[in-house]
Amino acid sequence: MTASLATVSYIGATILFILSLGGLSNPETSRRGNLYGMIGMAIAVLATIFGPRVGAAGIPWIIGAMVVGGGIGLYAARVVKMTQMPELVALMHSLVGLAACLVGFASYIDNSIELQGAEKSIHEIEIYIGILIGAITFSGSLIAFGKLNGKIGGAPLLLPARHWLNLVGLLVVIWFGREFLNAPTTADGMIPLIVMTVIALLFGIHMVMAIGGADMPVVVSMLNSYSGWAAAATGFMLSNDLLIVIGALVGSSGAILSYIMCAAMNRHFISVIAGGFGTAGGTTVAPANGEPAGEVNPILAAETGELLREAKSVIIVPGYGMAVAQAQHTVYEITKHLRDKGVNIRFGIHPVAGRMPGHMNVLLAEAKVPYDIVMEMDELNDDFPQTDVVMVIGANDIVNPGAQDDPNSPIAGMPVLEVWKAKTSIVMKRSMASGYAGVDNPLFYKENNRMLFGDAKKMLDEVLLALKT
Repeated sequence: MTASLATVSYIGATILFILSLGGLSNPETSRRGNLYGMIGMAIAVLATIFGPRVGAAGIPWIIGAMVVGGGIGLYAARVVKMTQMPELVALMHSLVGLAACLVGFASYIDNSIELQGAEKSIHEIEIYIGILIGAITFSGSLIAFGKLNGKIGGAPLLLPARHWLNLVGLLVVIWFGREFLNAPTTADGMIPLIVMTVIALLFGIHMVMAIGGADMPVVVSMLNSYSGWAAAATGFMLSNDLLIVIGALVGSSGAILSYIMCAAMNRHFISVIAGGFGTAGGTTVAPANGEPAGEVNPILAAETGELLREAKSVIIVPGYGMAVAQAQHTVYEITKHLRDKGVNIRFGIHPVAGRMPGHMNVLLAEAKVPYDIVMEMDELNDDFPQTDVVMVIGANDIVNPGAQDDPNSPIAGMPVLEVWKAKTSIVMKRSMASGYAGVDNPLFYKENNRMLFGDAKKMLDEVLLALKT
């Protein structure tokens, strides 16, 4: 493949990636967006393998690596559950960061291309920044992976004078960057480069460990942005225009998404990154002895079915519990039955939708729930006072009135679905356990709330049976 043909292929792949992002902005076009992305990536990979910069001897190694990586990816796609996607995404981000680090070190010790003057300085700056971003992404993503799958506790780790530590680390990185650029030989430059890498790895760990569970969705999005910038830095190191463009697209879109999510959660992005939220427990913190903070009103599945049968308007708020139980198909059957009876039924989706943006939307789309009845939080909050029944399926933090009532709560100020304003709210949970933010929910103890305990799939099956009898 000639250089010109490779360039044309890169341009075509870039256009497809842009179309992919556009398609992913809407559930109805998301499949097409994914298809564009797959085709674009296939073109990009083929153009790189058979391009002028890869010799015949290197092709078998590249194909072998692709087979191994593709096999792992295929296995993960088949076995990883939808509920595990956030932690899988975090793990994938770590691999991008690791790749940026390895490419950076390889580029630095590569003596096949001799650069002088300004070109040499620019190339070394690219290497230094690329490894810095890559190391932060790598270690931070691993910690996020551990927090999301439960191997690391969701509570923030707050070191004394943590912000000063971050500042000192930044100054040290800048100083070692100067030493790196002024190093007379490659061997002399390795020491400041390695020291910077260690500091960046520690910073990535500290940054994510200091963020509370309530803000983890923002962290996943933020790390997505970091991985994009790491890829762009890798593109500069390799002089690969396509990698630069793709990295910039991922980095900028991830940053925009993080900003949107912070706005939706009433958070300031810089404060979240600095570990400023999700750090303190307010009056709604779950009791250490596991005892409830008030009296609850339990309800049976048959009684729930009766309430739904008599209701004229129903709002369903799906949460992580629905995803774990894989109850979305039963939810669809209940929805279809109620709509056939003339009930005005809608779904309320929080902007962060639990642990990952759009997660609940994906599950509902999989179950063939119509798009036109899946509403965002802002579209429904004013309607709860006129709603007969609200069913909360495995959600917790996103329906917690403590976000409005308790200024000391870790989720204070976060917009929530105001389900407690409905005539009757029914919360489906396995137990009284707190949500991912680690706070108790005053909703459970309100007079108009009922608790339906048990596995969401089993309970909803019983509710559906009650509706049909």
